[in-house]
Formats: sequence, C-alpha cells, structure tokens
Amino acid sequence: MRGLGFLLANYVPGNSLIHRTPLALKFLLVFACGLASFIIQDWRISTAVLTVLCGLFLLTGAGLKRLWRAVRPLAAVLLVIGLFQWWQLGAPTAARIVLNILVCVVAASLLTATTPVQKLLDGVVKAASPFKRFGADPERFALTIGIMLRSIPYIAGTFADVRDSARARGLERNPRALILPVFITSVAFARQTGEALAARGLGEAED
Repeated sequence: MRGLGFLLANYVPGNSLIHRTPLALKFLLVFACGLASFIIQDWRISTAVLTVLCGLFLLTGAGLKRLWRAVRPLAAVLLVIGLFQWWQLGAPTAARIVLNILVCVVAASLLTATTPVQKLLDGVVKAASPFKRFGADPERFALTIGIMLRSIPYIAGTFADVRDSARARGLERNPRALILPVFITSVAFARQTGEALAARGLGEAED
C-alpha cells in the first residue's frame, strides 16, 4: 500500500543545532506554540512565528518538500476554516486562526523530524513518570503514541488508495465509495494490531 511508508515529517538524520537540542526543550517548544495559538491575537505575529518555525525546519536539512508534506493533508480543511471565519469574523481573524494552526503543525513536525521515534517515546515515558503516583502508566502511554504514529500513515495511505480506485470507476463524488472501504480497512487494521499486542502480552493491565 502506498501509504505504508508515508509519515508526516518523519525523522531525518542530521547534526543540526535542532537535532542536538535536548528533547525537553523541543517538547517545551511544541507546548509553547500550542499555548501561543490561544494567546496570539494578531495575524502578523502569527506570521512572524510561523516564518521562524519554517526557517528552523529548513535549517534541520529536512527540506521544503517534507515541510509541504506535513501541511498538505490539512490544506483543504484549513481552506474551509479560513473561508468560514472570513465570512463570519473577517479576514484578519481568519488569517490568525489558520496561521496559528499551522504554527502548531510545523512545531510538531520540527520535533518529529529531528527526533528518532524511539527517543521520542522514551522521552514521553520519562515525562509521564511523575504521574505514576496518580495511577498513570507511562509505558502504556508511550505504547499508545507509538501505535498512533504507525496508524496515521496507514489510514492516510488507505484513503489515498481508495480515492484513486473510486476515481478510476467514476465514483469520486460518492461518499459511500470513499468512506466505507476506509472504515472497514481501518477497523480490520485496529483488530490486527490488538491481536498482535495481546499475543505478546502488551497493553494488558498487571494483576
């Protein structure tokens, strides 16, 4: 399947300053960008922040193509959101909302493009460790994120394949021809993943 090898802003080996930045600071950057998306009220500030993040992304050596691949899946949704907000609240507000979303996407892509998945999951386990006293399971939390990172490209690839198949049959405007096969394939993938985890005793609560 075409989408099996597709992962938004996947890790790119390198020795840039961003690659060498401690994982905690990268997490803090993503958190700060997410918080800023609720605080920033001026589209010009959003533009400046997005420009800086895009510059940092390109400095990692990941390339403009990977940056576009990180944004492309959201392009249609952002267009709809932008047009609706423009109609409701005006162009400046619409631009601010769309740009703030892009700030979060690029910040997250900057993290995944400069951090190996295993190191990222180890960082999640370490960050969640203080919550053990409240009954949290850091390893299970990291396992959930790992499954999510594996599932997103699979479902994206499934949708792309189904869309191409429907277009070849002249059914690209038929919602059932697009949604139903993706739904069935996604459920089957979820069941296979669950069975594989159960066979290995992973994800089960300890006695």
